[in-house]
Amino acid sequence: MSVPPSAEPTLWELHRAVSQLREDLRGDLAQLAARLDQVVTEDVYRADQRAVDQRIGQIEAGLAGLRGEHDQATERAEQQRREDQVQAAATRRLVLSSFVSPLLLMALQLWLASRGATP
Repeated sequence: MSVPPSAEPTLWELHRAVSQLREDLRGDLAQLAARLDQVVTEDVYRADQRAVDQRIGQIEAGLAGLRGEHDQATERAEQQRREDQVQAAATRRLVLSSFVSPLLLMALQLWLASRGATP
């Protein structure tokens, strides 16, 4: 079966189709250009990664310093607690020797005096 001559597009219709394709292509290229504006080069990406790694290293170093300071503060607090315990024990001994011992000696003298022994 043959195609009637009117079934083929005219030159004007071809021109319109090519113009439409051209407009579609321009729109697609504009979208592609907009997306390419958001893309970074590999060098920029690597430089950014180095900067991030450097910042992370600085943060880790600061954290290690803080951890060391915390450990030192904890050790100082523990040492102070031990010193306080020693001082409390010394105070208890002082109270015992200052007040309780003389009372015991006086009670012993009274007991000996009541038994009739001479001091």
